[in-house]
Amino acid sequence: MIRNVSKLLKHTKGQKSKKEEINQAASKPQDPLYPNFNDNVEALRSIYKDCSDVIFRSFSLFGKTRAIVIYMEGLSDVQSLEEYVFMPLTKESTDPPSSLSDFLVHQLPVAKVTKVNLLADCIESISTGNPVLLCEGQSSAFSLGLAKSENRSIEEPMAESSIKGPRQGFIESLQVNISLLRKIIKTPAFKMRSLKIGTHTQTTVTLAYIEGLADPTLIEEAQNRLNGIDIDGVLESEYIEELIEDNPYSPFPQILSTERPDVVCANLLEGRIAILVDGTPFTLIAPVSFASLLQSQEDFYQRSIISTMIRWMRFFFLGVALLFPALYVAVTTFHQEMLPTALLLSIASSRENVPFPAIVEVLIMEIAFEALREAGIRLPRQIGSAVSIVGALVIGQASVEAGLVSAPMVIVVALTGVASFMMPRYITGISIRMLRFPLIILGGTLGLLGVVMGFIAIVIHLCTLRSFGEPYLAPVAPLQTKELKDFLWRSPLWMMNRRPHLTGDYNEHRQSSHLSPNPKAGGEAKNRQE
Repeated sequence: MIRNVSKLLKHTKGQKSKKEEINQAASKPQDPLYPNFNDNVEALRSIYKDCSDVIFRSFSLFGKTRAIVIYMEGLSDVQSLEEYVFMPLTKESTDPPSSLSDFLVHQLPVAKVTKVNLLADCIESISTGNPVLLCEGQSSAFSLGLAKSENRSIEEPMAESSIKGPRQGFIESLQVNISLLRKIIKTPAFKMRSLKIGTHTQTTVTLAYIEGLADPTLIEEAQNRLNGIDIDGVLESEYIEELIEDNPYSPFPQILSTERPDVVCANLLEGRIAILVDGTPFTLIAPVSFASLLQSQEDFYQRSIISTMIRWMRFFFLGVALLFPALYVAVTTFHQEMLPTALLLSIASSRENVPFPAIVEVLIMEIAFEALREAGIRLPRQIGSAVSIVGALVIGQASVEAGLVSAPMVIVVALTGVASFMMPRYITGISIRMLRFPLIILGGTLGLLGVVMGFIAIVIHLCTLRSFGEPYLAPVAPLQTKELKDFLWRSPLWMMNRRPHLTGDYNEHRQSSHLSPNPKAGGEAKNRQE
């Protein structure tokens, strides 16, 4: 009796230690799979405990061998799994394959079957929607490429509307976004490196570049910055942007964010890199300069003269959006002698009943305008624009009639708001809007001296910024005269023979130097043929 009890205790203790070993292995998924079929199943069941959407389906392989398929409901193509996996593998056969592993990898009617040897690989495969097949007698598992994903259709980007040019925009699927880029850039030199970031989300992040155009040191630096990220989850590309930019405290973006494939391809052809993040339509581009943030891809989709004129308008309205309210406050408060007499009398008569000084007046209007703008963005699309427009009209008119603000102040704030919309990048407009407020305070307290001091401080800050090694004010500081043809004006395409110089070594040759149109030469050739 005592001997039997002792034997039973030893057996129970052995089972308990084995179970603890499996649980420890489940907590360290980097360990290889067990050689025993039951231990592998038990380890995966322990990992996916209380996961009701993870299905463990057991069956007999060819009616003889035990097997189990583990998949996540909603992420796997169950119909294809039933048709191409269960149906051919559950048929009883008198002549089973000599090598089960080779049969599953090469003859199973599934597009991609991969052998996996680690528990972590099994978890990754199941989490991405690819079912995992475990067979008795096999030391490896098999990942079946039967993931299913629901994606929205490819549409025109909401934040970057286009008058002329491609209308396709990225979506939340990384595979679709990569295919949109591959559709444009067909060379095998277009390389992509993928890695997983996020302890819990395991988000796929892809570094894209064109070999031979991008500087190898730039690629290595970007790879090192991405590898250095240790975070529990990545939900949007902004997570990556904040963790790899050079100066996170600057109001100016050092990485360009876009949802247009043509913008990404144009920057890749100039030697830049792109970072695509699964689950978001926004792609990151680096390095960038302040000049590139003021450019629009549509500048290259219309004639150079028109594009140059539009660029000059952007530069002018950039100054209006940044300095106009501060200059108005400084002049009307401290430097009235700078205004013509008629204009001064008109402004003075309109401000006769206003109880606030100019600085308080402009701050009230600017804050109200920003609130209406944000309300229009956050509200449903059907009523957002109506609320912002009607609200601005009603509040502006009511404020003037009540004597809280003057009519010239409403004009200044409205013109400044329109000028901020001239920026082709939304994030650039936000930076200008944010810097407008300290300049207004400086103008209202120190006059023109304060505005000049604030502007000089902004320029000094811009001179210190870098984006992956590229000076932020290039090609102006440091001065690169050959690069000005795509900054102050937009030269014709046949003149842009050199690729922009970004960082380190680069491929200077961009196109042939004999592309200038010459209709006379064509006419002479035609006459000779006749």
